[in-house]
Amino acid sequence: MNSNTPITDIKGIGEKTRALFAKINIASVGDLLAHYPRDYEAYEPAVPIAEAAPGEICAIYASVAGIPNQKKVRNLTIINVNIRDNSGAMQLTFFNMPFLKKTLHPGGYYVFRGLIQTRGVAKIMEQPKIYSLDDYRRQCGQLMPIYGLTKGLTNQTVQKSVRQALSFYTFEKEYYPVSIIQKYGLLSAREALENVHFPANFHDMQDARKRLVFDEFFGFLLMLRKNKELTEDLPNSYPMLETADTIRFLEQLPFPLTKAQRKVWGELREDMAGSGCMNRLIQGDVGSGKTIIALLALLMCAANGYQGALMAPTEVLAVQHYESVQKYTEEYHLAFRPVLLVGSMTAAQKRDAYARIASGEANLIIGTHALIQNKVQYRNLALVVTDEQHRFGVRQRELLASKSEEGVESVTGAHPHVLVMSATPIPRTLAIILYGDLHISVIDELPANRLPIKNCVVNTAYRPKAYEFIAKEVAAGRQAYVICPQVEEGERDDLENVVEYTGKLKAALPSDIQIAYLHGKMHPTDKNRIMEEFANHNIDVLVSTTVIEVGINVPNATVMMVENAERFGLAQLHQLRGRVGRGEYQSYCIFISTNEKKETMERLDILNKSNDGFFIAAQDLKLRGPGELFGVRQSGDLAFQIGDIYTDATILQAASEAVDSLLDVDPALCLPENAFLAEHFSKNANMVDFRSI
Repeated sequence: MNSNTPITDIKGIGEKTRALFAKINIASVGDLLAHYPRDYEAYEPAVPIAEAAPGEICAIYASVAGIPNQKKVRNLTIINVNIRDNSGAMQLTFFNMPFLKKTLHPGGYYVFRGLIQTRGVAKIMEQPKIYSLDDYRRQCGQLMPIYGLTKGLTNQTVQKSVRQALSFYTFEKEYYPVSIIQKYGLLSAREALENVHFPANFHDMQDARKRLVFDEFFGFLLMLRKNKELTEDLPNSYPMLETADTIRFLEQLPFPLTKAQRKVWGELREDMAGSGCMNRLIQGDVGSGKTIIALLALLMCAANGYQGALMAPTEVLAVQHYESVQKYTEEYHLAFRPVLLVGSMTAAQKRDAYARIASGEANLIIGTHALIQNKVQYRNLALVVTDEQHRFGVRQRELLASKSEEGVESVTGAHPHVLVMSATPIPRTLAIILYGDLHISVIDELPANRLPIKNCVVNTAYRPKAYEFIAKEVAAGRQAYVICPQVEEGERDDLENVVEYTGKLKAALPSDIQIAYLHGKMHPTDKNRIMEEFANHNIDVLVSTTVIEVGINVPNATVMMVENAERFGLAQLHQLRGRVGRGEYQSYCIFISTNEKKETMERLDILNKSNDGFFIAAQDLKLRGPGELFGVRQSGDLAFQIGDIYTDATILQAASEAVDSLLDVDPALCLPENAFLAEHFSKNANMVDFRSI
């Protein structure tokens, strides 16, 4: 077996199981082996109720005290049952498991395993797993991998398939030079794969993960350095001078630019007028005013007679940008002739847009990835503005340059200026590594008129009050987001999921409140429809995964509630929080933690104390350690498959050092000791999302 072998070659995987694996993007043996565990479960011996610590996952061997109590709340079946041992008693709650009323016999002894929570002074467990004592003893002492799943696909099926794949897999020759393996203490690729899936202990798992994270960062940074070599000496084919257009626009705006915005605008003007092609990143907190600076650059481009493009991550946001530009153009008589280009437009609408772009009639093209499709031909595209979801590198620039109309003097084959916007708060030490191919500008202050978001960090006992608060805000005409870390039931038992939680919320909130859910596995058309309906206030409460980090601007949304907040990084929570506080109304963020450990609550409390993304990112870097390897994956750019730039900052720095040392000695990777490495990263570019290079 090799990476390209279909998973149906694995014994036990038929058509039905293949279809389930396809839902989580696994089609080959390589895909399966790269589907790393998202966590591990250590089965510890059962503890007495009195010793079960809140915030910990514990197993308790106890008897059922009395008949389980069942109640129905709209479509939700809730069963409460008390259990008891020699040290005390506690209550268990189960949702939509009515059969337990008959199977949990009063006086019967079982092992209940789940997260210990508190309600007042009482300890509780919600949705614990149930085992017989013999079954639980058989699992004790093992470190079992937990995989990301979909409904119908079990953890056991994935484990069994991975074991078989590892047994028959043909591993390639080690590709790192011995010097790198020894200096950074790396396992072989074979050991890493075997130990990340089935580690004997926590130490072996950490060593395996270190190698895989190093690989991921090394490949990304190697391509980044190559990208920089190709871009840093590009000449400025589109020199631009500031005109009266941008000056008049700034004078007419109803708000002044902040000092940080003025500084960055000056850097952009210098870049576009200088001798070299601009390749710049604007890094700024949510709400710091990056978009208005990008708009000024696009206006300067249009006023100089060129075309500019603004690329958004979603159709909804592209439409919002287009409508904003149209409003500004009419109100302030700007030099823009904008056109919208998104995938959902009709064929006739697209033909009209293509014609206006090719003729040069449209000098600002706003859209999604549709902007770089084959049918789009630009006349003189001089500036591309993107967010970090769509970082532009050499390949995209060459693609866009090739789209200039043949015969147009001095522009065919020329490279447009590139401006990337990022709201990801990254400490400068890491930003220099991760954005090494870009010049970095920072907007590090917020406009004075923004109302600070009010935050609170609470445990699950606060949920009823949170629901009441959401209902109150909706009654006042506002909207709310609720974030869950997973998509559907079956992925993880200890984390809230979007699909099930939506039903729970519909049962808890008044029936006239419109609730819908959103997640990354939905069809793009459905995702756009839901986001559009939320933006148009046809939906009051949107239950979503972190896919909502980017892609929508709803000033009317005033509440952000995050479930299982302890599983997210602080910087990611801050970005999620940035979905609210965008309008004139006071906004609120409620972080609900199922883990009540002192250090967990203190870490989350940093969000209570600050709305400064760069401060929060610095704290995230300081506080995240090897004990928190398995948080919720980010959905934006720089979201690596297994690595995390905060938890794995030291590995990132090591990989950066290794790449620099390697290229200093052998920039073309042509020495014999680097031959396998060059071949591996050329062949396996899909290890990282190299579409951005």
